[in-house]
Amino acid sequence: MALKLMHRLATLFKADAHGMIESLEERSLLLKQHVREAEIELNRKRARAETIREEEKRLREAVHRLEDELRGLDEDVGLALTGGKDDLARFAIRRIIPRRNEVKSLRAQLAQRTAESQALAERLAEQEAQFESLRTRVRGELAHASDTCDPSPWRGEAAVADEEVELELLKRRHAEGGQP
Repeated sequence: MALKLMHRLATLFKADAHGMIESLEERSLLLKQHVREAEIELNRKRARAETIREEEKRLREAVHRLEDELRGLDEDVGLALTGGKDDLARFAIRRIIPRRNEVKSLRAQLAQRTAESQALAERLAEQEAQFESLRTRVRGELAHASDTCDPSPWRGEAAVADEEVELELLKRRHAEGGQP
């Protein structure tokens, strides 16, 4: 009876060990999934940063184009005034005023995008460093877990339960005429 109790306890400990290994395997899957999700989120932020940079570029080009147009209109006003053509000067001034307002608005938008871009770049740099640290820790944890708990002593072979081994041994002993 004591032997059966010890055998049952040994089986219980083996089953518990198998359960621990399974929980470690699940943990490794969770760790890998979290790393993938963090990388996806970083890629989203990188794409957002690129979109903001493109918007900044577009706004700068629009400001530059309007400033060139304003310079040309200013020259037209100067020429019209020196030629005594007040009507032409008024016409050019009517075109200048809305363009000045548009340049002012575009510069405000550009300043806003630039600030947003800088803030996002700082957050992104910080999170990329954290991500690399996380990736390194996860790789270390996974390597440690695979080194400490190898579920199969021989690579490529399926794990066999101890009960199956004992049954096969008993069958072979019985077939050879040995003790059961």
